[in-house]
Amino acid sequence: MTGAIDIVCNLYDPMSVRLKQTGIDNDFKRQIRMDRKLWGGVPISQYMKMMDRAGIERSLLIAVRAGDMNVKGSFALPYERVYKICQKYPDRFSGLAGVDPFRGMGGLRELQHAVEAYGFVGAHLYPHWFGLPPNHAKYYPYYTKCAELEIPIMMQVGHNLIYSAARRLPTVADPILLDQVAIDFPELTLIGIHIGVPWTDNMISMCWKHSNVYTAGDAYAPRHWPKQYVHYANTYGREKVMFGTDWPVIHPERAIKEVDELGMDPVAKRMLLRDNALRVFKLPGHRKLKRDAGMAATRRS
Repeated sequence: MTGAIDIVCNLYDPMSVRLKQTGIDNDFKRQIRMDRKLWGGVPISQYMKMMDRAGIERSLLIAVRAGDMNVKGSFALPYERVYKICQKYPDRFSGLAGVDPFRGMGGLRELQHAVEAYGFVGAHLYPHWFGLPPNHAKYYPYYTKCAELEIPIMMQVGHNLIYSAARRLPTVADPILLDQVAIDFPELTLIGIHIGVPWTDNMISMCWKHSNVYTAGDAYAPRHWPKQYVHYANTYGREKVMFGTDWPVIHPERAIKEVDELGMDPVAKRMLLRDNALRVFKLPGHRKLKRDAGMAATRRS
């Protein structure tokens, strides 16, 4: 196995902090016990050194869209900002296009442009920022477009915390709500990130029921992952779970260290940290992975 793939990574550089494009305030930083030295943001060059020390080969960088821009407290990270970083470091970063359902047809055109012109490998949605559950009709045009573009869409499921005292957001995304979406869009790959806490069993249930539903262990340090989640990733769900940090929520070096300490089966661990992400997002190396799997199946037969 070569480097790990972090499928949930936020742009947390000094510019994003200065422009208030992170969505978190100092109270939240205290709550997650962030090192005070990191409060002002981390330049991309420094973050890549953190990735190197952790053994993370590639991170999927989110061009976040957080809330209707007509509502005070909402923010958006321009697709172009993320694209420029991916273009400068193509072997280290790939882009994810944030979804804002209130942008209508303009948002759909922007999503298509991000994929076709910028090479973004997936879409990202924060249901709680819009106050709409994952099965709301406002998202369906975006689900349709993702299916047409053959890209996965990830979304935060489970509860959400108070990221900023100035904008307290409701919890709207029990993972069970992915059920109807997966039924309506069998061609669309859906990824429930943030484990689904406190409804982790519902997240596992959706992954087990639907071939097109996946999950990611991010936003919570691996040592705190629910036991049933670790068991699922290590056994019958090893093809359905991916690795993420939700940086800056979880430090990448801590995340990898704690995955190492879970005592997982080596094959399951490789699938968690790398193989599943390569396959689902069609990242560089996924074709070789597919060929190797085919050759292994031939040898077994």
